[in-house]
Amino acid sequence: MKFILTPELGRLAKWLRILGFDAAYFPQVNFAFLLVQALRDNRIILTRNSRFVNRARMTRFVQINSDQPIEQLKQVCKELGIKPNEDTMFSRCIICNTQLREVNKHEVKDRVPEYVFNTQDDFFICPCCQRLYWQGTHWGNVAQTVEAIAGDL
Repeated sequence: MKFILTPELGRLAKWLRILGFDAAYFPQVNFAFLLVQALRDNRIILTRNSRFVNRARMTRFVQINSDQPIEQLKQVCKELGIKPNEDTMFSRCIICNTQLREVNKHEVKDRVPEYVFNTQDDFFICPCCQRLYWQGTHWGNVAQTVEAIAGDL
């Protein structure tokens, strides 16, 4: 399932990427462009903008009701019948949406703090923006949030 989000949903885009969903987000793009991209790439449009909903009738969309990202995520999961999956968490770059690839620990030694290098074994890199990821404390925080969301579905 692939998404495209309108400019007011940047935090939701980040959460969808954390969960492993392909979530295209263009913060400075007009609605006509987003509609064309959604149709071309077979993406579901997520928006809070009621004016855009009137134009989006030719494609699938979800009009988001809440201002809060976690509530937005719950709504998307409920309306589209999807469940967060721990196996796909942290598989996409939260910045550029690219699929991450595993990288050898010794290749990143000079790019991570010494403590992180000494305590972590698995590292992932975004082939596009070169951002590095590893299983830090945020992993557990996200897992708790995902459990709470799944419990509400």
